[in-house]
Amino acid sequence: MTFADLPLSEAVLKAVQDVGYESPSPIQAQSIPHLLEGRDLLGLAQTGTGKTAAFALPLLSGIDLKQRDPQVLVLTPTRELAIQVAEAFQRYARHMKGFHVLPVYGGQDMRGQLRSLQRGAHVIVGTPGRVMDHLRRESLKLDGLKTVVLDEADEMLRMGFVDDIEWIMEQTPADRQVALFSATMPYQIRKIADNHLKNPAMVEIKAKTATVDTITQKVCMVSGFHKLDALTRILEVEPFDAMIIFVRTKTATVELAEKLEARGFAAAALNGDMSQALREKVVDRLKKGSLDILIATDVAARGLDVERMSHVVNYDIPYDTEAYVHRIGRTGRAGRQGTAILFATHRERRMLRAIESATRQRIDTMRLPSMSDVRDIRIRQFKEEVGKVLEMGEELDVFRELVAELEQENALSYEDMAAALCFMAQKERPFPDAKEPEQPRREGRERGERGDRPDRGERRGRDGERRGDRGRERNNDGMVRYRVELGRDQGINPGDLVGAIANEGKISGQSIGHIRLFDSCSSVYLPEGMDKAVIEALKGAKIRNRPMELKLWTGEEPQGERRGRRDGAGRRDGGRPQGGRRDGGRGEGSRGGDRRPRRDNSGNR
Repeated sequence: MTFADLPLSEAVLKAVQDVGYESPSPIQAQSIPHLLEGRDLLGLAQTGTGKTAAFALPLLSGIDLKQRDPQVLVLTPTRELAIQVAEAFQRYARHMKGFHVLPVYGGQDMRGQLRSLQRGAHVIVGTPGRVMDHLRRESLKLDGLKTVVLDEADEMLRMGFVDDIEWIMEQTPADRQVALFSATMPYQIRKIADNHLKNPAMVEIKAKTATVDTITQKVCMVSGFHKLDALTRILEVEPFDAMIIFVRTKTATVELAEKLEARGFAAAALNGDMSQALREKVVDRLKKGSLDILIATDVAARGLDVERMSHVVNYDIPYDTEAYVHRIGRTGRAGRQGTAILFATHRERRMLRAIESATRQRIDTMRLPSMSDVRDIRIRQFKEEVGKVLEMGEELDVFRELVAELEQENALSYEDMAAALCFMAQKERPFPDAKEPEQPRREGRERGERGDRPDRGERRGRDGERRGDRGRERNNDGMVRYRVELGRDQGINPGDLVGAIANEGKISGQSIGHIRLFDSCSSVYLPEGMDKAVIEALKGAKIRNRPMELKLWTGEEPQGERRGRRDGAGRRDGGRPQGGRRDGGRGEGSRGGDRRPRRDNSGNR
């Protein structure tokens, strides 16, 4: 089955093609038809099976873009998952002009959420406590709601949100569709299903576990900007026979193959757009040793069995654990040892934990090779090549005569001539400068330091920076600093900047670098080499109905400005009343004066 076999809307199918999905996962194939028919759904599936797309794709296909009131409400246990699901909706709706999705969760500026709700959103994704707050304020109206999705219901039960879910469900229209997804089915979740789902379709995806004893698994924590650099260093230092590198899209196979070839590696692409004859030719080259690196998509690599395949690299983390197991199964066959390297970012740690659970192995963090390591390897290889030439007894007499002539004619020493010849030999592949500063790892902590704690509850400072990042320079390599003519005096916060840039410039939040707030202006790092159309769009963007006036940062930073300056309202920069709670004293998950406010995923009360 392919996604084209499912009756999804044309705009959604086009987005699926853009993302690079080639065939639906089991839960997607079974869930999408039921949701498209309008049936309630009870889905049992583990994290990492692709369930976000299982409900997002069919629900987007039924969205009425002319109706501005919320049509879909997705409840999630944590703010991280809320953001992730909202981003997935935005990604799949890229060809739906005028579509809006809004994540709402505790710890986020309530005023910004209220303004966004007033503007209208087709899909709301939120944590139960904050959704309750908006319902009580009547800032969120569910009169036009078509579907409610309860995502990771058992996790919401574990966090104590069952009463909240029951209350929220009572506020929804009686004829709405309900989709409930859970990894397990305890009594309380079954009770919710019995109370609120009408004749639901049942979809159960049994978790497939795998133990790959012959494969050494490693994870390299990287950021998107430095992924290619990290891969290049690994290829330089890691001894391998043949390697397959997995990416998500067909386009990425060609682009990465070209970049690696430009760096001197024997690489080629393998994807579904290639003819069968060309694919067979590429695989044959790999088997015979004239090709060392294959860049492929999941579908293109199915059934691939090459004896010399020693390494598998997940350049793009897969969307589900089953795909990961299939990918790394290209190596370590017939009792041979293999190595699987996974590139992951801080925001992909949920999938990383799901992969560890599926493979029943902890994936250790590998140290990214330094430039000093790369230099040492290249020098050692060069010495070995020189030694082989001497050992093979090549005809060197002609060159010895040439060296003697150079010595007499130019009064050159043997050391200077040898150095010049070495330079000529390595001119196309110079030895890196060992003193080059290391690229700091920006995406989360080292794997050995992170432990297994959940990634919710991350606390932030007044400028939106993680508190652990204070006093430490962020890595802005490959980025350009821009100035925005709005700052604290205009009530701007980092979330406003990220939202405006992401929406107007169609730039992912991961691609937006370090943000600094000043009294009268702000600065933000954006990717180098942005398209002129994107820059022009950002120049015309507005934040809180004020023009951003984006331009290149020049000159020094404003002097004499304070981070904690109070304004006339007695508030600090973040808009939080001194000595009180956020949101006017109403804590996340508050249910009235006679009940204690609940702690949600943000760590705020």
